[in-house]
Amino acid sequence: MREIKSEAITEAIARLCVQANRALPASLEDCIRNANETRPVSRPVMEDLCRNLDAARELGLPICQDTGMAVVFAQVGQEVHIDGDFTEAVNRGVRRGYVEGLLRCSVVADPLRRGNTGDNTPAVLHVSLVPGDKLTLTVAPKGFGSENMSRLKMFTPAASREDIIGFVAGTVKEAGGNPCPPVVLGVGIGGDFELCAKLAKEALCREVSVRNSDPYYADLEKEMLDAVNATGVGPQGFGGAVTALAVNIETYPTHIAGLPVAVNVGCHVTRHKSVTI
Repeated sequence: MREIKSEAITEAIARLCVQANRALPASLEDCIRNANETRPVSRPVMEDLCRNLDAARELGLPICQDTGMAVVFAQVGQEVHIDGDFTEAVNRGVRRGYVEGLLRCSVVADPLRRGNTGDNTPAVLHVSLVPGDKLTLTVAPKGFGSENMSRLKMFTPAASREDIIGFVAGTVKEAGGNPCPPVVLGVGIGGDFELCAKLAKEALCREVSVRNSDPYYADLEKEMLDAVNATGVGPQGFGGAVTALAVNIETYPTHIAGLPVAVNVGCHVTRHKSVTI
């Protein structure tokens, strides 16, 4: 049994919150810089996005003013013992990262009565047990301009491949410029109501250069990306060929009577940063 101090978790989370908000994953930045947008009104928009990435890096500032709600995925090794309260350690890290890192705090204490918590806590925490004696933490700050455009639909098994592609493309078309396209889409297929939404969120944490390991779903990712880009929404909603940068699909077995599909929309700064302790 390996012991991990709660303070080590707090320090790691605080660091990840700041790092994730200041720099994109390299594969996503490459997608933005190499996007083949030729529409005269939209090409300068893509160039502005690149300049924004450069400015954030040079000045040590967040890529986007919406530094998001902190979503934390934790893969906890079954041979790990955490010395202290794990959830509190994570929230201390978020508090430290957002307050000391001068990141915008956007979490309200109650969904209806509101009231900003002032430190971006609590985080949304997903914990899974895995073999081994390591702890892997991923912080994925999620802005709500894109989160608000996400959708979930409980299809029946009679739904076709084309129906699902249409649902994904329709979600993006309906969203228009609201999620700050070009977007990254996480698509969850299978499981049940809540699991397919979690799968979609997890899909956004996969590098955009990595396709689904199942060739069937890798092909479906490409078909969905083509369908989304065919909507013509374009960068920031000004029209054009680059509406989405990537579509990542994650799946799980489901019930014989159902076919849940969730689309988690990420903006062009779909951020995540990981560390293994």
